[in-house]
Amino acid sequence: MAANANKTLQTKDQKPALSAEQSAAALIKALTRLEARAVDQLILKELSSNVVLINQIGQYIVNSGGKRLRPMLHILAAKALDYRDSHHITMAAVIEFIHTATLLHDDVVDESDLRRGQDTANAVWGNAASVLVGDFLYSRSFEMMVSVNNMQVLSLISKTTTAIAEGEVLQLLNCNNPKTSEQEYLDVIRRKTAILFAAATELAAVLTDSPGNVKQAMRSYGLHLGTTFQLIDDVLDYRADPEKLGKNLGDDLAEGKPTLPLIHAMSVSSPTQSTVIENAIKNGNREAFHDVMEIINSSNAIQYTENRAQREAELAIESLKSIPDSKYKDAMITLAESSVNRSY
Repeated sequence: MAANANKTLQTKDQKPALSAEQSAAALIKALTRLEARAVDQLILKELSSNVVLINQIGQYIVNSGGKRLRPMLHILAAKALDYRDSHHITMAAVIEFIHTATLLHDDVVDESDLRRGQDTANAVWGNAASVLVGDFLYSRSFEMMVSVNNMQVLSLISKTTTAIAEGEVLQLLNCNNPKTSEQEYLDVIRRKTAILFAAATELAAVLTDSPGNVKQAMRSYGLHLGTTFQLIDDVLDYRADPEKLGKNLGDDLAEGKPTLPLIHAMSVSSPTQSTVIENAIKNGNREAFHDVMEIINSSNAIQYTENRAQREAELAIESLKSIPDSKYKDAMITLAESSVNRSY
């Protein structure tokens, strides 16, 4: 009887096994715990303004449950290159500010009302306030960069923010355009999304004054990792748990965005099926979601996109061959491996 009770107790107390994604997140958190705390403190300090609305919106979005993936990626890369100073804390906060600014602007452009499971800032305070606070975060990030006193840092971030803006405009041009090619789409996501991942990792090589091949390796890793993340985001818009995803399924379709699952499905489906997707993209029609979903499933477009993401993850890992072995490099490899199997 006692033995059975103990067995039952052990079963109740037993924790479910962590997924690869959760394991990777736990590993990164453990390796960057002290730096993460310093980055959070700096973010809160630099968010401070005597304009109350800036404080409200800035803290609302920064504290809204984001993974802090890009700044922590920068920290991991810096530690992998044995960086010994403290500027990586500043640059990690800069990267998060730039990312947050792009989210504020994106939600206005996309007319989104839900992100990470809560109302977007523009849904709460309006478009004008969101755009202006996004501008404030951009400006603050450049203020912080000046304190690092490194022209290579300024040059890299300046080029990165320019590329992000170009990616945003290209995406706007592609919206409601079912003729967007796979290559055109990949060009957009590399500029709009992957480029900030690339900057996060390359900045570590800049801060350590590493040789050119190391800078290129770190940049290549970030670019391929960022592409992986965006491709899996495309997949999640059609198969994720909305509560975990933190937004509504079919948002990309409703916004008329020709993402890779749609582009591939149109390229291999019958003319009738392709026309259904084309019309849904042209009209930003969420009501066509279930019909489009059936076509995506029958065309193996999800598997195709996942395969492309898997290849990008493999390229990211290959990029690290010239980086010295360490537990931080191992964590970067684990992150790339787990990124393909994300559920949110």
